[in-house]
Amino acid sequence: MLEQEWLGAQNKIGIDIWRNKYKNDGETFEDWVGRISGHHEDVAQLIKEQKFLFGGRILANRGLEYAGKKITLSNCYVMTPPEDNIESIFDRAGKLARTYSYGGGCGIDISGLSPRGAHINNAAKETSGSISFMTLYSLVTELIGQNGRRGALMISIDCSHPDVLDFIKLKTDLEKVTKANISVRISNEFMEAVKEHKPYRLHYTRKETGQTIENEVNAAEMFHLIAETNWDYAEPGALFWDRITSWNLLSHTPEFSYAGVNPCAEEPLPAGGSCLLGSMNLANFVKDPFTDHAAFDYDEFKRCVGIAVRALNDVLEEGLPLHPLQEQQESVSQWRQIGLGIMGLADLLIKLGVTYGTSEAVRLCHNIGFAMADTAIATSALLAQEQGKFPKCNTEAIMSTPYFKANTTPATAELVKQYGLRNSQLLTIAPTGTLSTMLGISGGIEPIYANFYERKTESLHAADVYYKIYTPIVEQFMKAHNIKDDSKLPEYFVTAMTLDYKQRLAMQGAWQKHIDASISSTVNVPNSFTVKDTENMYMLAYESGCKGVTMFRDGCKRAPILDTDANKHTTPVAGEGLGRGEIVSVTDDVVGKKKKLMTGCGSLHCVAFFDPSNGALLEAFLSKGSTGGCNNFMIGLSRMISVTARAGVDIYTIVDQLNSTGNCPSYSVRRATRGDTSKGSCCPMAVGNALLEMYNEVQAEIAQREEATHNAPVVKVTAKPKAVAKVKESMFCPQCGEPLTFEGGCNICKSCGWSKCY
Repeated sequence: MLEQEWLGAQNKIGIDIWRNKYKNDGETFEDWVGRISGHHEDVAQLIKEQKFLFGGRILANRGLEYAGKKITLSNCYVMTPPEDNIESIFDRAGKLARTYSYGGGCGIDISGLSPRGAHINNAAKETSGSISFMTLYSLVTELIGQNGRRGALMISIDCSHPDVLDFIKLKTDLEKVTKANISVRISNEFMEAVKEHKPYRLHYTRKETGQTIENEVNAAEMFHLIAETNWDYAEPGALFWDRITSWNLLSHTPEFSYAGVNPCAEEPLPAGGSCLLGSMNLANFVKDPFTDHAAFDYDEFKRCVGIAVRALNDVLEEGLPLHPLQEQQESVSQWRQIGLGIMGLADLLIKLGVTYGTSEAVRLCHNIGFAMADTAIATSALLAQEQGKFPKCNTEAIMSTPYFKANTTPATAELVKQYGLRNSQLLTIAPTGTLSTMLGISGGIEPIYANFYERKTESLHAADVYYKIYTPIVEQFMKAHNIKDDSKLPEYFVTAMTLDYKQRLAMQGAWQKHIDASISSTVNVPNSFTVKDTENMYMLAYESGCKGVTMFRDGCKRAPILDTDANKHTTPVAGEGLGRGEIVSVTDDVVGKKKKLMTGCGSLHCVAFFDPSNGALLEAFLSKGSTGGCNNFMIGLSRMISVTARAGVDIYTIVDQLNSTGNCPSYSVRRATRGDTSKGSCCPMAVGNALLEMYNEVQAEIAQREEATHNAPVVKVTAKPKAVAKVKESMFCPQCGEPLTFEGGCNICKSCGWSKCY
């Protein structure tokens, strides 16, 4: 079999993802399947049938350790939380760097650090607070590269910490802690205080001095602040911590405790714990899809779950010596967590003709979820019979947990009673962004994001033409039923933006009853969604038994307003109808602007000239200050920007390209140490932002001039894409420059398959 047969010859994105992210140099598809399956025939067959796939680190790295590479087979880790001293805080920074260098993402909880104003016995006399050290951990995440993607980091804090209000508001500044997701650990006590409009006590006692810092807040007001900040900035997320600690196989094991969650929050883990991931593709367990007698094949699904659990245990064993830190090797060896999940749920429902979020869909999720949990637990018990229990296994405590009782048949319970379990944690639902994009299916438990996406192509005269790319399952259905117009699709073709959040949370709550870890999932809501709606959504998630919730509002300050209606576009004009190869000459009649920028290497001067009649960019000149960077580089960049602008390319396209250039270590260091750098993370980004600012100034001046002379506007420039000027640079794909979507708690590119997380 070739990769074109496996993924489909027309699936260019999928083939590119496989070739660029997962295959090793010179490897054929068959070689790759053999390597990642451990040459296990049953596992290899599941992969070929697209019924199961390992997580990204396994697909990329399994078998390569024998080539002497420093790699891990785990997607992510939870670090041992820092103790309340400077040595421990910086020790964790070093361990973050080491883990990132192996390709693993990290989670770290800062609840143990003193709040701002606590007395300390050094020259400062009082601490700057737990929040101040988040910049350190974010900087480490930015600096350590991972083969074309940044490290992924989750920072969490307990809702009772005195710094929690500052934590909640931290990322309202779009330039702060830019390389980390943040979440608040919310207790049942706090949520009940919210319901009853009672005060809530924030408190911290510093062990070294005995000093207690406490404060009383209005719980409902703090809850409103969390909701409002998430509504406007997409963070912080909420972790319902008591639900996390009470609904799992170890909730009655006294010596066990969770230290935090991984970057996408689907894996609560102990200190040093890691998530070893794999996912079942539910879409490929449908018999007779798109027909009235379509049905889910439970027998085949349970057989494959058993194979997958064994496969993940094999990888866990192989990966034990490969973890970056000794504490990680010890934790994984003692507790043996794996994370088998799902993807393709939305595709499954469409193949069955069931509407996402309805009572029928919820019942189906319960049935599949129970079958998955019961089978996984039974398989782990049989593995314990063959290979021994995980070292910390307390069988009686496990069997007494509410989760175990709700998710096992009597036959499975008897197996566990006899043999114990090989794994302390079995199931999770990860984002699967890159994997599902590669296979052309929906990710995790997410609904279809959109029935189609728009793509743009430029004609030889620089005019943009928009066309539709249908989501694969939509295209399959339309072909099967000979439908030419997507408006004729059945009503069960719902999307993330058309679903009511109550339907969305009903599905997440259903799955959470059968998942012993957690679920990475994003509730996408329209721009019209209100702060009050957000509060109601959080409360419903809590009452539905979810372990956490992430919301992403269309058009919030971290994203553009999305537009999936191709008919709304007009054909913009780029330049004055230039032919291919034509370049506009520049006269002395121009409007000049100048900006002084501060980069990682020092000062940089940017001078730009614009057409006085329509404000179009014509030329740019860059020169270094006395401490600036490479002058030859700046001259070359100046020339390329200028010739591109005079060739009719609009300024937004130029800026998009400059914003896709990555991160400069010297820029990051200066921003962290001096805080005086211009907006961006490298010189080209800073130049792009400066050009856009000057362009907007010129446009405003032209508008004022026309208003003063009572003339109608005659500006002839490329139509401005929605909210481009407001979009943070991280919302564009660093590989292809296309806008990112936010699904499953992770940024994903639908054009090239890039994913921030896995």
